[in-house]
Amino acid sequence: MPGTPGAPTRSLAEEVVSIARSELPGLDARIGYLDGDEAEFPTLQAVLAHASEERAARFEHARAAGLDVKEPDGPVAVVVPLLAGPDGALLRRIRQAVMDSRVAADLTDVLGPHPLLAEALHVRLSEAGLARADRARLFTVATAADGIILASVGGDEAVQAAGITGMLLAARLAVPVMAAALDQDGSIAAVAEQLRGSGSQQLALAPYLIGPEIDAGLVEEAAKEAGCSAAEALGPYPAIGKLALAKYTTALGIAPPQPQGTPVR
Repeated sequence: MPGTPGAPTRSLAEEVVSIARSELPGLDARIGYLDGDEAEFPTLQAVLAHASEERAARFEHARAAGLDVKEPDGPVAVVVPLLAGPDGALLRRIRQAVMDSRVAADLTDVLGPHPLLAEALHVRLSEAGLARADRARLFTVATAADGIILASVGGDEAVQAAGITGMLLAARLAVPVMAAALDQDGSIAAVAEQLRGSGSQQLALAPYLIGPEIDAGLVEEAAKEAGCSAAEALGPYPAIGKLALAKYTTALGIAPPQPQGTPVR
């Protein structure tokens, strides 16, 4: 889990984990922090080491009980970064933490780009009164934006990835959406100017972020820079937990859980 450890960060992570567990009952999902304190907020290395010790202990207990069990193989854990898009600096730290743990663990890709993230962005914009909740409805929102700035962190690669989700969001809202970098000076302002130059008059800033990756003040500053309102970060939207679970099942090569009532083919 990137971000400064604290009650809000833990609450968000716990809610994401809860959603994943509800989708796959019995899932042993745990939270590891990049900047943990080994006590209230365990580091990723500590969580991985503990998982490895538990697996070894279960094997020894079963063997001591006389059970015919094979020595465990395969990854001890699957690490899913709670990042909407690629952030090279954070991913290097996560990869290093996995290596430092000396535990056999798989590291998945980040969550996006993905249509579910476009849905989440749409919801956050509509909650802020910056977009209609449903394109099919005939009523309009007086404050609805006619141009969206999708704000990411992680440099050019993150902007490109956000742009893919941005195209999906543009299709949902029927307004132009352009990605910009929160961590590059002038990027937000330049995109705002480009959108206004193409005819958009009422802009909105949509953070393409889970939340804890950056100081919340950066989003406020960016919105002021662009002269527009901003939606909330994605946070623990249900899609985040579902995407994290999908990364887990894909890494292990197991079938994703079927929603109740879905026929088995």
